[in-house]
Amino acid sequence: MHRLIALVVVAVLAWGGYWVAGSIALDRGIRAWIEARRGEGWVAEYTDLRVQGFPNRFDTTFTELDLADPETGLAWSLPFFQILALSYRPNHVIAVWPNQHRVATPAERLTITSAKMQASVVVEPGTDLVLDRATLIAEALGVSSSEGWQGGAAELRLATRQTPVAAEAHDIAVEASNVRLGGPLKRRLDPLNALPRQIESLRIATEIGFDAPWDRFAIERARPQPTAIDLDGLTAIWGDLELRAAGELALDRDGIATGEITVKAVNWREMLDIAVNSGALPEAGRPSVENALSLLAGMSGRPDTIDAPLAIRSGTIFFGPLPIGVLPPIRLP
Repeated sequence: MHRLIALVVVAVLAWGGYWVAGSIALDRGIRAWIEARRGEGWVAEYTDLRVQGFPNRFDTTFTELDLADPETGLAWSLPFFQILALSYRPNHVIAVWPNQHRVATPAERLTITSAKMQASVVVEPGTDLVLDRATLIAEALGVSSSEGWQGGAAELRLATRQTPVAAEAHDIAVEASNVRLGGPLKRRLDPLNALPRQIESLRIATEIGFDAPWDRFAIERARPQPTAIDLDGLTAIWGDLELRAAGELALDRDGIATGEITVKAVNWREMLDIAVNSGALPEAGRPSVENALSLLAGMSGRPDTIDAPLAIRSGTIFFGPLPIGVLPPIRLP
């Protein structure tokens, strides 16, 4: 019995020593990362940093965290941010966002609210922290822009995982339900108020190849850029509007696409209105695009529906020999 008690005491002391050593190493590593960002000219500030959770967790909490990358102009400000991990699985963490935080870009400032926003992230063992898989869930999501538009969704889900058959590629799925458009944005896209206030559903399933792995250097240096997109399916339903697409694209170093996409668009003229109202399509270019799309719809047998493969060559969208539009470069900031 005495020997058993001694073994238990030794095990408890060893585990406690492991937690203390691990928490100290984690704290020092995070502070060193912050100092390294400051050395590169970042804004990297916080009022408090704590590692808690003894004996089975490493729970890291930032208070009043501000990060800003001078090269991209991206900035992130949060009243708190948590990274939670089991002490025996430190490469699997849960990230917890506050109910409100702010993201700034060179073009605008966004205030993001949610009833709940959490992500489960698994990285490969090692100092590079290569992303293996992740899932993010946001409930009662709201976004308000300094440019005057608002939006949100009842629920947003995003999942990504490494694709085992392709290097530096990820299977990515996005699903949003009851996507809300704020008053100014809704009036801009739909000035006649012919569509519901909410987009019923948005689903995307795709495999994207990148030019570098998603690891800690994706934050410290530059975002990996997409090199290929295998779109298994895109579905968006907004009232009587329905858009579906699938296909494959290859991207050059500037994000210019070449490939083929099969598109089904129900009530395409209303979608064209939205493209013009949003500024995605100049009003001057509408007649030629509308004529080309009318031809596509006529071939599908229904004047309100387009169901056809579209070729994309060096960013220009073609139906047969006819150019009908331009796909902007696909690049991550």
